[in-house]
Amino acid sequence: MSRIGRKPITVPAGVEVTIDGSAVTVKGPKGTLSGTFNSNMTIAKDGDVINVTRPNDEKENRSLHGLTRTLIANMVEGVSNGYSKTLDIVGIGYRASMQGKDVVLSVGYSHTVTIAAPEGITITCPSPNQIVVSGADKQMVGQIAAEIRGVRPPEPYKGKGIRYSDEHVRRKEGKAGKGK
Repeated sequence: MSRIGRKPITVPAGVEVTIDGSAVTVKGPKGTLSGTFNSNMTIAKDGDVINVTRPNDEKENRSLHGLTRTLIANMVEGVSNGYSKTLDIVGIGYRASMQGKDVVLSVGYSHTVTIAAPEGITITCPSPNQIVVSGADKQMVGQIAAEIRGVRPPEPYKGKGIRYSDEHVRRKEGKAGKGK
């Protein structure tokens, strides 16, 4: 039995969960998220606890059990607390600025790169070399943060580029460090 799939999901106060067959809608202070899951999984709400069960131990159902439970738990967490990712910009002359709801990146190209914030995602620049992406949908926050990082990923020689704040960039020595 899946250890993750068996764990009940506790619904905090102020969060409303609606289950309609395999469709789940979660409303909370940070927004509304909805998702449709595999019809093999049984999603049941008992008071302020949600349980996900599977019909049998077939390989596909075992795989879907933990996945379904985790996706629903992420939805509940997202509408109650939200998710955020912080990116750091490293490099001389590299900076970010806000233009309305969009972020404008100057990262060594001959042009600036503008990335628009989709519905439900908030992008902020607390300083010119830091970007914070936040929202209720964990997948969307990660996707937008990855797109921003993909504009100029960190390079291994000088470490210049856009990186996650908790990311470690392995550095290389370069030509001068080669043995003689």
